[in-house]
Amino acid sequence: MEVETLTQSRSLKRSLSFFHLIFFGLAYMAPLTVFTTYGVATQVSQGMLPAAYIFALVAMVFTAYSYGKMVKVYPISGSAYTYTQKSLNSHVGFLVGWAILMDYLFLPMINYLVGSLYLSIYFPSVPYSVWVIGFIVVTTVINILGIKLATNINTVFVIYQFLVLIIFVALSVNGIMNGMGTGTLASIKPLFNPDVPLSSIMAGASLLCLSFLGFDAVSTLSEETKNPSKTIPRAIMTVTLLGGALFIFIAYIGHMIYPDYASFKNADTASYEIIEYLGGTLLTSLFTAASLVGCLASGLASHGSVTRLLYAMGRDSVLPQKLFGSIHPRFNTPVFNVLLVGVLSLSALFIDLVTATSFINFGALVAFTFVNLSVIGHYYVRNHLRSPMDTVSYLILPLIGAAFTLWLWLSLDKHSLLLGGIWALCGLLYLMYLTKMFTKRPPELNFEEIDRGESV
Repeated sequence: MEVETLTQSRSLKRSLSFFHLIFFGLAYMAPLTVFTTYGVATQVSQGMLPAAYIFALVAMVFTAYSYGKMVKVYPISGSAYTYTQKSLNSHVGFLVGWAILMDYLFLPMINYLVGSLYLSIYFPSVPYSVWVIGFIVVTTVINILGIKLATNINTVFVIYQFLVLIIFVALSVNGIMNGMGTGTLASIKPLFNPDVPLSSIMAGASLLCLSFLGFDAVSTLSEETKNPSKTIPRAIMTVTLLGGALFIFIAYIGHMIYPDYASFKNADTASYEIIEYLGGTLLTSLFTAASLVGCLASGLASHGSVTRLLYAMGRDSVLPQKLFGSIHPRFNTPVFNVLLVGVLSLSALFIDLVTATSFINFGALVAFTFVNLSVIGHYYVRNHLRSPMDTVSYLILPLIGAAFTLWLWLSLDKHSLLLGGIWALCGLLYLMYLTKMFTKRPPELNFEEIDRGESV
């Protein structure tokens, strides 16, 4: 690619509607992710998976509310990085952005890793590396061609996943009505069971909150969305509620068709045990295909999302502007960032799932916590909005959200905290270099120069 094809003078093109954002968020979240952690989360919550999802949804609703409040005042691509930088402190904002990079950079790779593992099982003669590289090439090319193309493709992928879920629900209901599972469609036991301690349910919720990753990524598309200050908050809350309702419903149906969670042969593959029990080889094949589609859809969405964060940090000169802050004049996409994420995703060839997940957990919960605190910093502290109603909106609600996410962060396993701490230390050292030992402020975006899109 010739150097002159990239330019720093161009901006991202506003082409996305509310429905584009909904499908982008759902694709990132991946509707079938409910099955990924089904067995482990069911055992941790002692069969109370639907109740655990309810607690997780409540925690995420507070944070989604805070994202909606912040995107109204800063409808640009940086998401939690920008919100913290502008509302709290530029140095803290940099460190939050650094933490988010863990989440966003590793999530595309995880999708390619999991999808390649599925394909390697079905086609053992094909080298695992072929599938990894194939996934990366496809998603990289699509993201270069444009975010609207990526969201349109993801719309099809999400619809297919929903079709498979509908088939699963229909077969489950039919089986239950014919005596399978609990033999009844109505039971309070998966939602309330006095024999199960609240601590077990909350432990399950801690694990499941990360299934909601995706609602926050919607905010990274602010500069490519029409009327972002109104559209983005609606989309964030809608994705959170739709995803939560879907997870709770599927978890409930799963419990009713297969209540004996103690009989799982392997908690990691419990969902396949349920699928095979319910529909045999045919349903298992459909389910596997849908899982692959889900990996590709989430890979497309997460790959596109992280490139917008890198673009925002490059435009601020926190990262080299000439490379990270450039937009292709034809495709209106940050091509260098897209290619870089594709190259970094090759780490799926040698990194394991546990390590990658540890980075994601740490980065996501740091971002969620500081978005909640940013609402307090911007509205309650800086702008002195302190009437009784404002106190509820801009202090109490985000404090509850921050408390939830901080508790979840502290509940992470030692592996996640250790790896996350090492990454954070690297960010701190880079910040010290960037600011000459904190003697000057890190580079910041001049927000007034950005088209806020209020009248678009």
